[in-house]
Amino acid sequence: MKDEFKKTLNTILVADDDEVIRTFIKTSLERAGYQIVEAIDGEDAIKKFLEHKDNIQLIIIDVIMPKTHGKEVYEAIKKVRPDIKVIFTSGYEADFIFKKEVLEEGLDLILKPFLPKVLLERVGEILK
Repeated sequence: MKDEFKKTLNTILVADDDEVIRTFIKTSLERAGYQIVEAIDGEDAIKKFLEHKDNIQLIIIDVIMPKTHGKEVYEAIKKVRPDIKVIFTSGYEADFIFKKEVLEEGLDLILKPFLPKVLLERVGEILK
């Protein structure tokens, strides 16, 4: 399975437990030329990252997911690749996310729903 992902500077791990949102993000990014590794929850995200750790430049991860939340996934991945870049996504308001200390201030967060253009602009900025 590893061989299906070419070594590229454009590989992104997308982790979201909502299949519709995950497919939306995946399709938007693939149309822009990015290669995608999909994960269906937090545990799957860690597993997929470890399988493709040398190829993935960015993770896009839902804040609240079953099994392992986005922040926990990010912390586990940072232990392997401290330089990894991340964009968190959430259907919750930013105030809730930061006040409940689900995420720290300064981490990239895109609130759902978002347009492909917003996603692509943010990805482009981060991967410069």
